[in-house]
Amino acid sequence: MKSALYVTTSIPYVNAEPHIGFALELVQADVIARHARLVGRTVRFQTGTDENAFKNVLAAEQLGLSTQALVSRNAGRFLELTRALNISADDFIRTTEQRHRQGVNAFWDALAGRDVLNHDYVGLYCAGCEDFYQERDLSDGKCPDHGVPPVEVTERNYFFQLQNHQGWLEVLLGSGKLEVIPETRRNEVLAFVRRGLTEFSISRAAERTKGWGTSVPNDEYQIVYVWVDALINYLSGLGYGSGEQWREWWSPDVEKIHVIGKNVWKFHAIYWPALLRSARLPLPDKIVVHGFVTANGKKIGKSLGNAIDPFGVIKRYGTDPVRYYLLRAIPPFGDGDFSLTRLNDLHRSDLANGLGNLVSRLASLGAKVGRTSTPPAEPPAPPEAFSTAVRAFKFDNALEILWQVVGVLNQEIERHRPWELSGHAGTDKLHVLLTRWLTQLWTLTTWLQPFLPETCKGIVARLYSGPIQRATPLFPRL
Repeated sequence: MKSALYVTTSIPYVNAEPHIGFALELVQADVIARHARLVGRTVRFQTGTDENAFKNVLAAEQLGLSTQALVSRNAGRFLELTRALNISADDFIRTTEQRHRQGVNAFWDALAGRDVLNHDYVGLYCAGCEDFYQERDLSDGKCPDHGVPPVEVTERNYFFQLQNHQGWLEVLLGSGKLEVIPETRRNEVLAFVRRGLTEFSISRAAERTKGWGTSVPNDEYQIVYVWVDALINYLSGLGYGSGEQWREWWSPDVEKIHVIGKNVWKFHAIYWPALLRSARLPLPDKIVVHGFVTANGKKIGKSLGNAIDPFGVIKRYGTDPVRYYLLRAIPPFGDGDFSLTRLNDLHRSDLANGLGNLVSRLASLGAKVGRTSTPPAEPPAPPEAFSTAVRAFKFDNALEILWQVVGVLNQEIERHRPWELSGHAGTDKLHVLLTRWLTQLWTLTTWLQPFLPETCKGIVARLYSGPIQRATPLFPRL
């Protein structure tokens, strides 16, 4: 394993405020970054916003705002979401920043001349995706993501000759040198490649985008296609295009992981490696693909009118309960419903009655006998199979393993009924039991930190910071 890690989320459009779907991606990437730091790796974690999409122009017009005003307002809300979810990102990049434009210009200039052609094109275009489709990739003649028929568009653009990289991409993906996780997604990507690759547009007419975006170098009549522009954020956030410091992180010696949604794997697993190869740059190592957060089985989306406001949910339940739900109740690679009823249930059963009750019991018992407790000097080994689950990005399984410890400890306390112990002998036995339980809880707390960071701080404050005292519940009942 490489000692350094660079982990990123995709960057969302800012034509509207964030919904709960992107919160899933943020917390997944955050667990990866926090766990890597916990085991001693050097980590850089980046997220941000995609502000150069034409749909931002259209959304601003509908609201009577300038495009810049809209993207600045909504980008601010995405930044607020990272704070509300306690995301440990080292950088938040906006694609309207000058550092990003410099990176896009440098990347464009680095593309191999044989891979870039300029010509007229007629294609089927989905405004929601800002992407062209071939008829074979449609679902009953409609965009598979947005469920609307694409429109035929004719214009003159620059095109990347993706077919030049066909054989190389098959080997790259088939060999696992570029890992697409889970395996089912890798197979889906490979099947797409093996059907035959064709050129794709990497620019748009400035007239059609109303001049919004980054101009193609030396061609003010063309704007860099938003999906090419967006991918370059992984480099521009490192300083690519303005010096050499970017090489510290975009290096073969650094593990590079992109955490993305299943609707954008084509861009990340096919287009991006080919573009990087053309620009003679290192490749990412892993692309971790999650599913959709759904409501009643339907994808949640701004354009679908069923978006769930993450800020309201966080305000009611707290940051860590929302993180817990996203990581435990939503399959890491599949679709999963966001249900307030289910969130209530998990808050009560797993958090309040499970972990919260365990901590309250140990705090009361420790205070009863005047116990003083501090963390062990050596970091504990994780529970069996926990590290394997985290390395496989199976966040729900990792939490299940930790909650097995919670269950065992609560059962032991019930069996021993330590609150009934009295006298000198009883006190001695209680100290022995507390030593065992506090040690086991410390192991759990250590490895739970990437998932529920504030909760773990609360456990340390209650039980491992000197004299143990009775304290308020970790998870107040709703």
